[in-house]
Amino acid sequence: MKTNFPTHLSDRALVAEVMRLAGCERQATVHLITHLAELDKRKLYRAAGYSSLFTYCTGVLRLSEHEAFNRMKAARVVRRFPQILGLLVEGSLNLTTVKLIAAHLTVENHQRLVEAAAGKSKREVQELLARLFPQADTPPSVRKLPACRPTVEVVIPAALSQLNPRVGSAATMTTPVIPERPVTAPPPPVPSRHHPVVAPLAPDRYQITVTVNATTREKLELAQDMLRHAIPNGDLATIIDRALSTLLEELARKKFAATNKPRASCGSAKRSRYIPAKVKRAVWIRDMGRCAFVAASGRRCGERAFVEFHHHDEPYGVGGPATTANLQLRCASHNAYEADLYYGPRSPEGVVRETAASYEASHPRSTVESRTGAVTVGSGSSRVRLLSQRGGASIRP
Repeated sequence: MKTNFPTHLSDRALVAEVMRLAGCERQATVHLITHLAELDKRKLYRAAGYSSLFTYCTGVLRLSEHEAFNRMKAARVVRRFPQILGLLVEGSLNLTTVKLIAAHLTVENHQRLVEAAAGKSKREVQELLARLFPQADTPPSVRKLPACRPTVEVVIPAALSQLNPRVGSAATMTTPVIPERPVTAPPPPVPSRHHPVVAPLAPDRYQITVTVNATTREKLELAQDMLRHAIPNGDLATIIDRALSTLLEELARKKFAATNKPRASCGSAKRSRYIPAKVKRAVWIRDMGRCAFVAASGRRCGERAFVEFHHHDEPYGVGGPATTANLQLRCASHNAYEADLYYGPRSPEGVVRETAASYEASHPRSTVESRTGAVTVGSGSSRVRLLSQRGGASIRP
C-alpha cells in the first residue's frame, strides 16, 4: 500500500480530514468490538487453537497486548450495555474510559454512570470513580525492590529452531544466571523500570507510588525521627506535605525573589529582556503557573511544565514592554506557535500562514481572568496558597 503525505492540503482542509479519519477509525473500532463480542459469545477462538479471546487477538489479529485487552474488555461490556456503542462512535467515551468504568457498571447504575463519564478524560473519570466509589487509604510502606538478575545470551541451534517456526536459525535469547557462590561485590545500580503512579482513591485522597534510592530513604527516615515531637506517628504523607511546602517557598524565593518585604524594583532598560521580579510574581500568580493560551474554541492549554514569560499584546521584537498587562505564561510549544503566527514560520521550508498584519484578525487574544488576593493551587492536603501582599508574594500551606 502506497501512501503519500497530504502536503497539498491547506491547514483547514488538513484539520477537517484528520477529524473525518478519526471518526472513521472510531466507527471501524466499534464494528470490530461488536464482531469480537459475537466471536467471544460463540467461542470461535477455540477452533483456531487459542484458549482465550485475548490470545486470539494477539496471535491472529496481530493486536498489541494493550489493544487486545481494551477491545476485549469493551466487547464484553457492550454485550451487557449496548448503548455504550453510540458513545464510542461519537467519541464521548473511548476504550480507556470504558475499561475504567466497566468494573462498576450494574443494571441499576449504568445509565447514570455512563452519562457522568461521557466527555471526560481518563483522569477526570478516575476522579469521578473515586468520588462515587471511594477506597480506603493505602497504608504507608517502605520496601526494597527485588534486584534484577544478570542475564547471558544463549544461542539456539538451528535444529532446535526448526521445531518452532517463530524461532530463527541463529536466534538468541536471554536467561537468568544463577550464581554458584555468593556475590562478593554488589552489582551496579540498575535504573528502575517502575513509573510513578498517582491514582485517586477517594475525594481529596490520592495514592502516590514512587521508587527512590537508599539515600532518599535514609533522608525520609531521618525526617521522621526529627519530627517525632510534631508528628508522633511518623506519618509519611504529612512529612512529604511539609517538605513540599518548604521546597515551594525556597523555589519561590529563587525563581521570583518572593519575600514579605520586597525591595523597590530597579525597573528594566528599554529593549532589555530583563523582567522585574515583581512583574514575574504578579504574572505567575495571575496565570496560576500554567500556560494561559486560549484557542478559538475557548479551551485553555493549562500546561504546567517548562512555562515561559511571553510578550502577548506587543511582542518583544517590536518593543513590547515587560509589564504585567503585556506578559502571560506560555508553554514552549505555544510560545513558539504565537511567534510563528506573528513573524511567520522560522523553517525555510514552511509556508507563511500569518503575518503581523493579519495576526490580530485571525488569532483571538488569550485572556485570563486577573486574580488578586489569595489564590489556591492544587487540591487536598497539597493545597498551596499564593498570597499577593504589597507587591510581594509568599507561599503558605
